[in-house]
Amino acid sequence: MTARPARLTSALLAAGLVAALAACSSSAAQDSPAEDSSAASTAGAEAPELRLGYFANLTHAVALVGVDDGTFQDTLGDTTLTTQIFNAGPAAVEALFGGAIDATFIGPNPAINAFAQSEGDAIRIVSGATSGGAQLVVRDGIESPEDLVGATLATPQLGNTQDVALRAWLAEEGLETSLTGGASDVTIAPQENSQTLDLFKAGELDGAWLPEPWASRLVVDAGAHVLLDEKELWPDGDFVTTHLIVATEFLSEYPGTVKKLLEAGYTTSEWIAANPDEAKTLSNTVIEKLSGKPLSPEVLDRAWANLRITLDPVASSLQTSADHAVAASTSKETDLHGIYDLTLLNEVLAEHDQEPVSDAGLGASGK
Repeated sequence: MTARPARLTSALLAAGLVAALAACSSSAAQDSPAEDSSAASTAGAEAPELRLGYFANLTHAVALVGVDDGTFQDTLGDTTLTTQIFNAGPAAVEALFGGAIDATFIGPNPAINAFAQSEGDAIRIVSGATSGGAQLVVRDGIESPEDLVGATLATPQLGNTQDVALRAWLAEEGLETSLTGGASDVTIAPQENSQTLDLFKAGELDGAWLPEPWASRLVVDAGAHVLLDEKELWPDGDFVTTHLIVATEFLSEYPGTVKKLLEAGYTTSEWIAANPDEAKTLSNTVIEKLSGKPLSPEVLDRAWANLRITLDPVASSLQTSADHAVAASTSKETDLHGIYDLTLLNEVLAEHDQEPVSDAGLGASGK
């Protein structure tokens, strides 16, 4: 890998975000960004330590790259960065609620659940990270939703983003599922992604709705095929897969640290946009460190092509995800206004002469 400084040169900064945020700038111009005053300070207090969660998935490439190459720690300065790896969002939310972490990269539905369970108090979404990169992959012989009757499908964890998406899609197709193991047309078996791969290879699962790189691993390594690419369900194929949430108390107490975290995310996403091949390779190296095994070149190429790295949280897709969770009975109906605080992110973008991103009316100012 070519060495690079933690802070990129101004020329690279100017060039890279155009690619990383190209799809979000035009929509953001039509919507006013959030103006939540809770994190409005540009030079707020900084924490002695930031405890950050993320997954060993390509959908968390910003964290994989930025943590491993030192950009996050360098940008945080005197704040010590410690990290924790999770398999899926509900476990990360549990750690945040338990005070074990301060912030985490996570999917939309666990973030919605955290907001709902705490009556809007516990977390704020402060940035996007990834759009796309989730698919329903199945064994030979399954070519339509009707073929899924009697099938067993895996998801990463009960109530996680892919679990909710699968349950909602099956319901739209007229297929019943159960949260309690009762009678259903399709059995859903939430479990760790590595276990899903092994069980699918053994013929004990009929398919799975998974994020990358696991969807590609089942296709390339285990002979699955795609029944549905989730992007087909969204306008322009754009939906949030991963965003960054922060404990509200931490955001309020240490806005300076959160802003530096967002600056690190900006720097990293810039570099990824300017160096996609190198970023893909580095992400795979980190996945090997964290999981003990690298992705094959075929899996890596396929999975990477399905992702879009973006700081835009694609807020317009969040309410739909929340509605799906309510329909699937994995979350209660809740008012999402206030779930976003994009103030610090938009400060970072403005300092780099970039357009603001929108909270789609779900910031505190949208109440």
